[in-house]
Amino acid sequence: MNNSVIQKSSLKFLKDLSLNNNRDWFNEHKSQYLDAHQNMISFADALISEVNKHDTIEETSGKKSLYRIYNDVRFSKDKSPYNPRFAFGLQRASKLRRGGYYVNIKPGNSFMACGFFSPDPEDLKRIRTDIDLNADKWKRLLKSKGIKDNFWELQGEQVATAPRGFAKDHPAIELLRYKQFLFRHDFTDKEVTADNFLKEVNRI
Repeated sequence: MNNSVIQKSSLKFLKDLSLNNNRDWFNEHKSQYLDAHQNMISFADALISEVNKHDTIEETSGKKSLYRIYNDVRFSKDKSPYNPRFAFGLQRASKLRRGGYYVNIKPGNSFMACGFFSPDPEDLKRIRTDIDLNADKWKRLLKSKGIKDNFWELQGEQVATAPRGFAKDHPAIELLRYKQFLFRHDFTDKEVTADNFLKEVNRI
Protein backbone atom coordinates (compact mmCIF):
# COMPACT_ATOMS: atom_id res chain seq x y z
CA MET A 1 0.00 0.00 0.00
CA ASN A 2 1.27 3.47 -0.91
CA ASN A 3 0.70 5.31 2.36
CA SER A 4 1.30 8.73 0.76
CA VAL A 5 -2.03 8.17 -1.02
CA ILE A 6 -4.97 9.10 1.20
CA GLN A 7 -6.93 5.90 1.67
CA LYS A 8 -10.69 5.65 1.25
CA SER A 9 -10.74 4.01 4.68
CA SER A 10 -9.34 7.25 6.19
CA LEU A 11 -12.24 9.25 4.76
CA LYS A 12 -14.68 6.59 5.89
CA PHE A 13 -13.34 6.85 9.44
CA LEU A 14 -13.94 10.61 9.40
CA LYS A 15 -17.43 10.17 8.00
CA ASP A 16 -18.27 7.58 10.66
CA LEU A 17 -16.80 9.80 13.38
CA SER A 18 -19.00 12.72 12.34
CA LEU A 19 -22.03 10.45 12.87
CA ASN A 20 -20.74 9.02 16.16
CA ASN A 21 -18.95 11.92 17.80
CA ASN A 22 -18.55 10.45 21.28
CA ARG A 23 -15.74 8.95 23.33
CA ASP A 24 -17.20 5.45 23.58
CA TRP A 25 -17.42 5.04 19.81
CA PHE A 26 -13.98 6.58 19.31
CA ASN A 27 -12.37 4.25 21.83
CA GLU A 28 -14.03 1.23 20.22
CA HIS A 29 -12.61 2.29 16.84
CA LYS A 30 -9.21 3.48 18.06
CA SER A 31 -7.32 1.16 15.73
CA GLN A 32 -9.10 2.66 12.71
CA TYR A 33 -8.21 6.14 13.95
CA LEU A 34 -4.55 5.18 14.37
CA ASP A 35 -4.42 3.76 10.83
CA ALA A 36 -6.03 6.90 9.39
CA HIS A 37 -3.81 9.15 11.50
CA GLN A 38 -0.67 7.39 10.28
CA ASN A 39 -1.93 7.61 6.70
CA MET A 40 -2.28 11.38 7.10
CA ILE A 41 1.19 11.71 8.66
CA SER A 42 2.70 9.82 5.72
CA PHE A 43 0.86 12.05 3.26
CA ALA A 44 2.06 15.19 5.05
CA ASP A 45 5.64 13.86 5.16
CA ALA A 46 5.55 13.25 1.41
CA LEU A 47 4.05 16.67 0.70
CA ILE A 48 6.69 18.45 2.81
CA SER A 49 9.36 16.64 0.80
CA GLU A 50 7.79 17.73 -2.50
CA VAL A 51 7.14 21.34 -1.46
CA ASN A 52 10.73 21.70 -0.26
CA LYS A 53 11.84 21.21 -3.85
CA HIS A 54 10.45 24.66 -4.73
CA ASP A 55 9.98 26.34 -1.32
CA THR A 56 11.42 26.06 2.19
CA ILE A 57 9.12 24.70 4.89
CA GLU A 58 9.69 25.20 8.60
CA GLU A 59 8.07 21.91 9.66
CA THR A 60 10.35 18.91 9.35
CA SER A 61 7.77 16.19 9.90
CA GLY A 62 4.17 15.52 9.02
CA LYS A 63 3.44 14.42 12.58
CA LYS A 64 4.45 17.81 14.03
CA SER A 65 2.42 19.70 11.43
CA LEU A 66 -0.80 17.74 12.04
CA TYR A 67 -3.58 19.37 14.03
CA ARG A 68 -5.17 17.50 16.94
CA ILE A 69 -8.44 15.71 16.27
CA TYR A 70 -9.55 16.39 19.85
CA ASN A 71 -11.72 19.46 20.43
CA ASP A 72 -11.11 21.85 23.31
CA VAL A 73 -14.68 22.11 24.59
CA ARG A 74 -13.99 24.20 27.71
CA PHE A 75 -15.15 27.49 26.18
CA SER A 76 -17.28 26.18 23.31
CA LYS A 77 -21.03 25.72 23.04
CA ASP A 78 -20.36 22.68 20.85
CA LYS A 79 -19.33 19.92 23.26
CA SER A 80 -18.48 17.37 20.56
CA PRO A 81 -15.20 15.81 21.74
CA TYR A 82 -13.72 15.39 18.25
CA ASN A 83 -13.26 17.43 15.09
CA PRO A 84 -13.94 14.93 12.28
CA ARG A 85 -11.21 16.12 9.95
CA PHE A 86 -7.48 15.75 9.43
CA ALA A 87 -5.63 19.01 8.89
CA PHE A 88 -2.09 20.28 8.90
CA GLY A 89 -0.30 23.56 8.36
CA LEU A 90 3.06 24.25 6.73
CA GLN A 91 4.82 27.49 7.58
CA ARG A 92 7.35 28.95 5.15
CA ALA A 93 10.77 29.07 6.82
CA SER A 94 13.11 31.98 7.57
CA LYS A 95 12.48 35.68 8.10
CA LEU A 96 12.66 36.29 4.35
CA ARG A 97 9.65 34.08 3.65
CA ARG A 98 6.14 34.78 4.86
CA GLY A 99 2.78 33.04 4.87
CA GLY A 100 2.15 29.34 4.60
CA TYR A 101 -0.05 26.47 3.50
CA TYR A 102 -2.97 24.63 5.09
CA VAL A 103 -4.55 21.32 4.05
CA ASN A 104 -7.97 20.21 5.36
CA ILE A 105 -9.20 16.68 4.72
CA LYS A 106 -12.87 16.16 5.55
CA PRO A 107 -15.56 14.27 3.61
CA GLY A 108 -17.42 16.83 1.52
CA ASN A 109 -15.17 19.71 2.65
CA SER A 110 -11.57 19.04 1.66
CA PHE A 111 -9.42 21.95 0.55
CA MET A 112 -5.98 23.50 0.56
CA ALA A 113 -5.33 27.14 1.32
CA CYS A 114 -2.26 29.33 1.13
CA GLY A 115 -1.30 32.88 1.95
CA PHE A 116 -1.64 34.89 5.16
CA PHE A 117 -4.25 33.70 7.65
CA SER A 118 -3.11 35.97 10.48
CA PRO A 119 -0.36 38.33 9.28
CA ASP A 120 1.49 40.21 12.01
CA PRO A 121 1.13 44.03 11.96
CA GLU A 122 4.43 44.56 10.15
CA ASP A 123 3.56 42.13 7.36
CA LEU A 124 0.05 43.53 7.03
CA LYS A 125 1.48 47.04 6.69
CA ARG A 126 4.03 45.80 4.15
CA ILE A 127 1.32 44.13 2.05
CA ARG A 128 -0.93 47.18 2.09
CA THR A 129 1.98 49.46 1.20
CA ASP A 130 2.74 47.25 -1.77
CA ILE A 131 -0.91 47.36 -2.87
CA ASP A 132 -0.81 51.15 -2.55
CA LEU A 133 2.31 51.39 -4.73
CA ASN A 134 1.47 48.60 -7.21
CA ALA A 135 -2.32 48.41 -7.36
CA ASP A 136 -2.45 47.82 -11.13
CA LYS A 137 0.03 44.95 -10.89
CA TRP A 138 -1.98 43.36 -8.07
CA LYS A 139 -5.16 43.57 -10.10
CA ARG A 140 -3.46 41.99 -13.13
CA LEU A 141 -2.02 39.16 -11.03
CA LEU A 142 -5.37 38.43 -9.40
CA LYS A 143 -6.93 38.13 -12.86
CA SER A 144 -4.13 35.93 -14.18
CA LYS A 145 -4.85 32.45 -15.54
CA GLY A 146 -2.91 30.72 -12.76
CA ILE A 147 -4.99 32.36 -10.04
CA LYS A 148 -8.29 31.96 -11.87
CA ASP A 149 -7.73 28.30 -12.77
CA ASN A 150 -6.53 27.21 -9.33
CA PHE A 151 -8.15 29.54 -6.79
CA TRP A 152 -10.65 31.76 -8.60
CA GLU A 153 -10.26 34.78 -6.33
CA LEU A 154 -8.62 36.28 -3.24
CA GLN A 155 -10.43 35.50 0.03
CA GLY A 156 -10.17 36.62 3.64
CA GLU A 157 -11.67 38.88 6.28
CA GLN A 158 -11.84 42.61 5.59
CA VAL A 159 -12.17 45.77 7.65
CA ALA A 160 -15.54 47.49 7.40
CA THR A 161 -14.45 50.76 5.78
CA ALA A 162 -10.78 51.64 5.26
CA PRO A 163 -7.63 50.67 7.17
CA ARG A 164 -5.87 53.38 9.13
CA GLY A 165 -3.77 55.62 6.89
CA PHE A 166 -5.76 55.03 3.69
CA ALA A 167 -8.61 57.08 2.24
CA LYS A 168 -12.03 55.51 1.81
CA ASP A 169 -11.98 56.55 -1.86
CA HIS A 170 -8.54 55.04 -2.57
CA PRO A 171 -8.64 53.44 -6.07
CA ALA A 172 -7.52 50.11 -4.57
CA ILE A 173 -9.67 50.28 -1.44
CA GLU A 174 -11.29 46.88 -2.12
CA LEU A 175 -7.85 45.24 -1.86
CA LEU A 176 -6.62 47.44 0.98
CA ARG A 177 -9.58 46.45 3.15
CA TYR A 178 -8.32 42.86 3.37
CA LYS A 179 -6.72 41.84 6.66
CA GLN A 180 -6.28 38.24 5.52
CA PHE A 181 -4.89 37.25 2.12
CA LEU A 182 -5.95 33.71 1.29
CA PHE A 183 -6.33 31.50 -1.74
CA ARG A 184 -8.38 28.32 -1.49
CA HIS A 185 -8.81 25.31 -3.75
CA ASP A 186 -11.53 22.75 -2.99
CA PHE A 187 -11.29 19.02 -3.70
CA THR A 188 -13.92 16.34 -4.07
CA ASP A 189 -13.67 13.12 -2.05
CA LYS A 190 -12.79 11.30 -5.27
CA GLU A 191 -9.90 13.71 -5.93
CA VAL A 192 -8.61 13.32 -2.35
CA THR A 193 -8.27 9.54 -2.65
CA ALA A 194 -6.87 9.58 -6.19
CA ASP A 195 -3.33 8.29 -6.75
CA ASN A 196 -2.20 11.71 -8.07
CA PHE A 197 -3.59 13.79 -5.18
CA LEU A 198 -0.16 14.45 -3.64
CA LYS A 199 1.18 15.63 -7.00
CA GLU A 200 -1.89 17.81 -7.57
CA VAL A 201 -1.72 19.52 -4.16
CA ASN A 202 1.96 20.21 -4.70
CA ARG A 203 1.30 21.61 -8.18
CA ILE A 204 -1.42 23.96 -6.93
